[in-house]
Amino acid sequence: MRRRILSGLALVALAIGLVVSTPIASSANENHIKKAATGQERAPVIRTGATVKTAPSLSAGLLQAANEALDRADADSGGGSLSVSKSSLGCAQRNSDSNVRVNQDCTFRRQAEEGIAVNPVDPQNLIAGQNDSRIGFNHCGIDYSFNGGRTWGDQLPPFWQRLNQNPPAHTVMGGDPAFRTYDAGSDPALAFDSQGRAFFSCVVFDIADNANGILVASSPAGAGGSFYNNVPAGGSRYVVVEDNNNAIVHDKEFITADSYASSPFRDYVYTTWTVFNFSCGSNGASYCSSKIYFSRSTDHAVTWSKPKEISGVAPGLCFFGNFFDKTQSASACDFDQGSDPVVRPNGDIVVVFNNGNTAADNPNAQQLAVVSKDGGSTWSKPVKAGNDVVVGQPQCNFGRGPEECIPGAFIRTNDFPRIAVNRGNGNLYATWQDYRAGEFDIQISRSTDGGKTWTEANSPVNPDTGKDHYFAAIGVVTSGSDEGDNHDRVGNSYYRTDRVPNENSAPGTFAPHPGNGVQAEPSDFSLAGGSGLNTPYAAKRISPVFSPPDGIQAGFNGDYSGLVMVGSKAHPIWSDTRNAAPADGGQLVSRDEDVFTDSVELPGGGD
Repeated sequence: MRRRILSGLALVALAIGLVVSTPIASSANENHIKKAATGQERAPVIRTGATVKTAPSLSAGLLQAANEALDRADADSGGGSLSVSKSSLGCAQRNSDSNVRVNQDCTFRRQAEEGIAVNPVDPQNLIAGQNDSRIGFNHCGIDYSFNGGRTWGDQLPPFWQRLNQNPPAHTVMGGDPAFRTYDAGSDPALAFDSQGRAFFSCVVFDIADNANGILVASSPAGAGGSFYNNVPAGGSRYVVVEDNNNAIVHDKEFITADSYASSPFRDYVYTTWTVFNFSCGSNGASYCSSKIYFSRSTDHAVTWSKPKEISGVAPGLCFFGNFFDKTQSASACDFDQGSDPVVRPNGDIVVVFNNGNTAADNPNAQQLAVVSKDGGSTWSKPVKAGNDVVVGQPQCNFGRGPEECIPGAFIRTNDFPRIAVNRGNGNLYATWQDYRAGEFDIQISRSTDGGKTWTEANSPVNPDTGKDHYFAAIGVVTSGSDEGDNHDRVGNSYYRTDRVPNENSAPGTFAPHPGNGVQAEPSDFSLAGGSGLNTPYAAKRISPVFSPPDGIQAGFNGDYSGLVMVGSKAHPIWSDTRNAAPADGGQLVSRDEDVFTDSVELPGGGD
C-alpha cells in the first residue's frame, strides 16, 4: 500500500520476519496534523520479505488545509482585468467554455475537492460544496442552485463560532476541552433527506492544539441549502464528534440521508469517517490503527449517536490487524481510509472503504463493504467489493516524503472508492482508480444482493488508454426492478492527465525538472456512460483542457469529485485551472482553481 501514515516508530525488527520503519521520529505531544503537513512524521512501512506495505494516511485535503493554515501568504487583490462588472454575480465572465462556475467569490484563491447532491422534493434544487480558501485558512464552502445548476449562490458554513468542548457522548478518547474556535476545515460532504432538508458536514481542526472534530449543519425544508442553522458555541447540537487528544485525528468523512418515503428509517442522517489512533509505540504517540467509524442522527442532524467502529473483523480477508496494537484481533480490518455511505430503498446502509490489511504476500490493497439493516445499530462483517492494485503507482514528494500522485499534473491522488445506488431496484455500484494496467484507470464493481457479494467489471470504465484517469465519481439512473442488472444506466466521471515520459520506469519519486513532463502535462474532465458492468463505457470530454495547478496551489486539486443523476441528465462537478490570475505576482498563482458543473446527457445512449 502506498499511502503514508504519521508515526514516530523507529526501525523495529520482529521475530516473525516483519519490519516496520519510518524515516523521522517525532515528539509525543505535538499535533499530528501539523507534523504531517510539515513532513515531520511519515508512515510506518511493513516489510515481509520482498513485499512492502504502507498503512493509510491522513487525507490530502486535511493536510493541505493544515499547510495553508501554517504557512499561507496573503494574496493582494492585484490589478488588471478581474472580470467584474456591476451586472455580474460572482464574476460571471469567468464561466468560459460553456460550463457553469459554481463558486461565486471573486478572489484568486483555491476552490477544490467538490461534491454535489440533488433534492428529491425538487430536482431543480442542487447543493454543492468544496474546500474553500477565500478567507485565508482553508474552510469548506457551500453552494446552492434552484434552476438545475444554471446559476449558483454560495456561502461559508456557520461552524466558526463553535468552541471545542468534547461532549462526553461524542468523543472517541476525550481530553480536556480546548474552548477555542477552530482554525480551519476540510473534506466537505452533503446530502438531502426525503423532506428536502439539506445537510453539510466538514472536518474542523486547530493548529495550535489537538482539537479536531466533525460538524454537520442543517438547512430547513424549503430553504434548499440557501442558508443553514448555526452550530452553537456550546453544547452538543450538530456535533458528530470532537476530541482534543494527541492520540486521535478524525478525517475524511462523508454523509448520506435516508430519503425514501417508505423506509423504516426515513430521514435518518448518517456519517462515516476515519479515526486515526496514535496511542501505540514506546512513546505512546505512534500509529495504532485507522478504523472506519459511524454515527447517526434521528432528529435532522441536531443530535448524534456516540461514534462506533464499523470496519470490523474478517478472518481470511484481513491480516496484521494487531501488528501495531496487540490488543486487537489479528483479523481486524483496521488499515482503512476513504469511506463512503449510501442508503438503499429498503433503508439498508452500505459503506465502502479502502483497506490495506491484505495477506503477507500481497502488496496491494482492497475495497471493502459493510452493511447495516437496522439503521446503523449493527453491522455485517466486511466483504470484498473490489481489488485495488497499487504496485507500480507513481509517487511524488510534496514535502512530506513519497505520496501517490499524478506526475503530469503534479498533484496528490488516492484510490478511495465511491458508491451509488439505483433508487429503483437497489443495485449498488462502487468505483475507484487503480494501477493494474500500468496506468491509473477507473474500475467498477456491482452488488445486486444488497452488498453481500460484489462483482468487478472485466475491464476499466474509461475507453481510452495512454492517460492517467483518476478521482472517479458515480451515479445511477433510477429504473425498475424488472429491467435486468445489465440495464442499469450508470454514469462515471473522472479526470484525465497526459502521462510523463518513462512514468512506469523512472526510479525514485517524481519532481518537476525542465523537460521531464512533471507539472507540465495537460488535463481535462470526462463523463462516461454505460449499462451495468458492460465496460468500457462511452465517454466524452466535458471540460476544456487545463494546466496543472501552480504557485501556492501546486500539488493539490482535491481528494475527490462528484456526480449526481437527475433523470437521465448527469450533473458532474469538478475543479480546474482554466481561469488566469492577474500577472502582477500578487496572487501567488498564474492559474486559479475554481469549481465547475454542467448538465449533460450520458454518453452511449442506452435504455
